[in-house]
Amino acid sequence: MSLTKTTAVDQITVTENGIILYREATRIIEDGSELTKSYHRNSLTPGQDLTGIPANVVAICNVAWTADVIAAYEASIPAVQTVAEQQPE
Repeated sequence: MSLTKTTAVDQITVTENGIILYREATRIIEDGSELTKSYHRNSLTPGQDLTGIPANVVAICNVAWTADVIAAYEASIPAVQTVAEQQPE
């Protein structure tokens, strides 16, 4: 009986405002048959530190996050915070 555990990024999405969404699938395999599979989802905002992020996700970030995308995202943050502050509690 041989058990192996693998983790791989199986989905990467870039939203219109530059946020990167990615999903990691963790699989437990016994003698070539998948026993279980679970998912973990993450999101990254334009310009965020990419330390510890999987290499294939970093490659997409480096392409998607142009200086214009980062600037537009950062400019939108105060507008989002203002709307949130106006919400009744």
